[in-house]
Amino acid sequence: MEIGIVGKPNVGKSTFFKALTLADVEIKNFPFTTINANVGVGYVRVKCPCSELNLKCNPQNSICIEHNRFIPVKLIDVAGLVPGAHLGKGLGNKFLDDLRRADVLIHVVDISGSTNEKGENTENYDPENDIKFLEEEIDEWFFSILKKNWSKIERKIKYEGKNLVKEFTDVLSGLSISEGQIKQSFKKLNFEEKGKTNFSDNELRELAITLRKISKPIIISGNKIDLDKNENFERLSEKYLIIPTCSEAELALRQAQLNNIIHYIPGDDDFKILPENINEKQKKALEFIKEKILRKYKSTGVQQCINTAVFNILKKIVVYPVENEYKLTDQKGNVLPDAYLMPEGSTTLDLAYKVHSEIGEKFIGAIDCRTKKKVGKEYMLKNNDIIKIITGR
Repeated sequence: MEIGIVGKPNVGKSTFFKALTLADVEIKNFPFTTINANVGVGYVRVKCPCSELNLKCNPQNSICIEHNRFIPVKLIDVAGLVPGAHLGKGLGNKFLDDLRRADVLIHVVDISGSTNEKGENTENYDPENDIKFLEEEIDEWFFSILKKNWSKIERKIKYEGKNLVKEFTDVLSGLSISEGQIKQSFKKLNFEEKGKTNFSDNELRELAITLRKISKPIIISGNKIDLDKNENFERLSEKYLIIPTCSEAELALRQAQLNNIIHYIPGDDDFKILPENINEKQKKALEFIKEKILRKYKSTGVQQCINTAVFNILKKIVVYPVENEYKLTDQKGNVLPDAYLMPEGSTTLDLAYKVHSEIGEKFIGAIDCRTKKKVGKEYMLKNNDIIKIITGR
């Protein structure tokens, strides 16, 4: 699972990425600061079972802070897009190519309208233009691939008896588009999977748009919300999934936490100042964040964006595999050691293979550690399940 962070230059995208990862990326106020895709690790936040079970956990593949489990996910910060990128404008298709593996996109938009379509400083720009242009750029990118390959696909299904969906899957596999997503798109468009041997440009474009919506769903980060004097957020949130965001505030809070200036857990609606470690300038800046961002919007929005991407859009659940169903430990005695993100609808057998292919191959059953009942390979996992996997020799 990979999350792509996209947007035009100078909207705070690299700040957003750094706030999530605290990676050492270059942050400057000019277009194309980010030329190569930055890859980093962010963390989704969930309530850890250690709280309800009154346990002290020992996470191995994740982090637990005051009963909040932070589970790692891969993030890609893609260089700034400009209209016409699919035609080679700006730095062109390189940006779009960086998105190939992404399962969901977070589009960082300057909701204040203080940057134009090229990322240059301006006033009263309509951020809806950016929302539309990103969708259109990806649509055109998908369409160009379908158009370029259609004649080859047509020959194969007409003269070699090849399967239409499988041929489309082969062509689009580099975009992380699955056969199931193509079938889902055909169903939405009422296209026949069999017997259809001709596609007009309009049909290919419809397919491109539908595939983009299914394979690259987009969440909008309404960044620079503290500067939104024209109430763009209120207007556009009626039409789009937009999360009000202030990435500068989140980065400031995370860095202050690292420097022991405040106590802050990412995603919280408040923080505690550690008075012996703060000067007047820092105090004033932190008070601004508390008054203008946290109290008004209940968070900086950055953590909410990544959580929404993983849990609301990609429909993931969290499952905790253990080896001892009574102590909830692994073989080394670590309590609730691992947290895995699994797709909704996953089974215990899916979890076994997720832990290790050999465990999946030797799977003979599992135990629901909450009920202590044995379950089979078809048992449907629930969010926050704690599962012991049983293997044979």
